[in-house]
Amino acid sequence: MIKYIKNYINNDITFDKKTKLAIICLIIVISGIFGWLYEFIFYFFNSGMKTFYFRGANFLPWINIYAIGAVMIFLLTYKKRKHPIYIFLISIIASGILEYIGGYYMEYFNDVRCWNYDEEILNFGNINGYVCLRSVLIFGIMSLLLMYLVVPFIFYLETKLNKKTFLIICYSLCFIFLADELYNLIFANAFSLPRASSIYKKIGLKYLYF
Repeated sequence: MIKYIKNYINNDITFDKKTKLAIICLIIVISGIFGWLYEFIFYFFNSGMKTFYFRGANFLPWINIYAIGAVMIFLLTYKKRKHPIYIFLISIIASGILEYIGGYYMEYFNDVRCWNYDEEILNFGNINGYVCLRSVLIFGIMSLLLMYLVVPFIFYLETKLNKKTFLIICYSLCFIFLADELYNLIFANAFSLPRASSIYKKIGLKYLYF
């Protein structure tokens, strides 16, 4: 695997359009799950290590803004993968902008405050509660993990699996998570259906709406 990572960094690997889309689909799934796990752990510490909180707005453990950010970072930095400092700095700037715009939009256009760094630990460098230095530094580190572990692993997986199998796995997983997202984001509101947050709260989970 180490040899493959070196090859990934130093050589251009070409894929057809269907495979490129499948790779992005798998990035969406993995990064959204990773973001959910990060917030699950962080908010446990933020609560004084007393309570585990479920985050997001879906039935599945997945948060959309991490998926959006990961795809953005991949597209912005893939051609610069030989330069980790560049990736780190661009990721800090891009994720900070995404986080601020996302938080501002949700509050002022959807009347939902998804996160507020004014009320969290380690919130130094806080800007209006939407972004702080701790968050963008962690996102910078996550971006390095994305570009030097996750993406090479996906590329490696593509070489080991039959093409049809790889495409089916990537497309199917992405469809499941995005269907969950669309249900809770659009259809549940449009047709007055139960959302994941209301169901999880009824069964006693500490659920923080996102």
